[in-house]
Amino acid sequence: MANLRPHRIKTISEYHQLMGLPKPEHPLISVINFESIKHLPHDESISVVFNFYSISLKRNFNGRMKYGQQKYDFDEGIMFFMSPGQVFGIEVERGSVLRHTGWLLLIHPDFLWSTPLAKTIKQYEYFDYSVNEALYLSEKEETTISGIMQNIGQEYRANIDKFSQDIIIAQLELLLSYSERFYHRQFITRKITNHKILDRLEIVLTTYFNDDTRLQKGLPTVQYIAGTLNVSPNYLSDLLKVLTGQSTQQHIHDKLIEKAKEKLSATDLSVSEIAYELGFEHPQSFSKLFKTKTNLSPLEFRHSFN
Repeated sequence: MANLRPHRIKTISEYHQLMGLPKPEHPLISVINFESIKHLPHDESISVVFNFYSISLKRNFNGRMKYGQQKYDFDEGIMFFMSPGQVFGIEVERGSVLRHTGWLLLIHPDFLWSTPLAKTIKQYEYFDYSVNEALYLSEKEETTISGIMQNIGQEYRANIDKFSQDIIIAQLELLLSYSERFYHRQFITRKITNHKILDRLEIVLTTYFNDDTRLQKGLPTVQYIAGTLNVSPNYLSDLLKVLTGQSTQQHIHDKLIEKAKEKLSATDLSVSEIAYELGFEHPQSFSKLFKTKTNLSPLEFRHSFN
């Protein structure tokens, strides 16, 4: 995909205008049928940044996508989430017509103002630059999500009254809760893909801990590991907790202890020297972590081999 300067879309009205859609019926929330979007506004490519949330439910999509710096896989999944300020690109082959079916829900943060969802929406990790594949839904799940989206559309198209916002917020919370359930189910059901991530995690950690020069600069961070695996830190930790019961940080510590045991049992290096080689500024921090993980001090562990 060509490197395009992102087009910042500040309002839902601006998005409607850009995509050749009628003016939105509500300025802060919109439900759009994708079949009504026939073409991209800038020939065959566009890169955008929204100032609002978007939730997409797509089928039969014939374009290519980029989310942040990663290509986005819609091969099996159909559901996709974006937060305000994130970069999203779409590209269609020159001469072909953009084709997709489904629904798009746009929510401006101002619509959530003064509601609990204004804060809690940020806790849903699928709005992060997460795994670069869409959420897969069964037909039954898709019917549930599209039904909620259409209910939201019907509500704001009706006569707005003092109950309207509360009803729409309740529908949004229901949609987000279902999405959370489906994402956690995907962690479990997409075992082949997820276990490949586990295998790659093991390789990344082993490579890092076998590189003494790199290790002496410090332990690998969760952000570094996630970036190397092309997933977000939150997604990786969630995935690992579901598959292994441990967070990314715990996996890093396990690999650290494995390397420390190797050095304590196979070399004559002092505990301080081992601590420095493993990237610790203070040997006491290393000793404390080692004892927490093994119930032995480094010296007690070494003496157990004599």
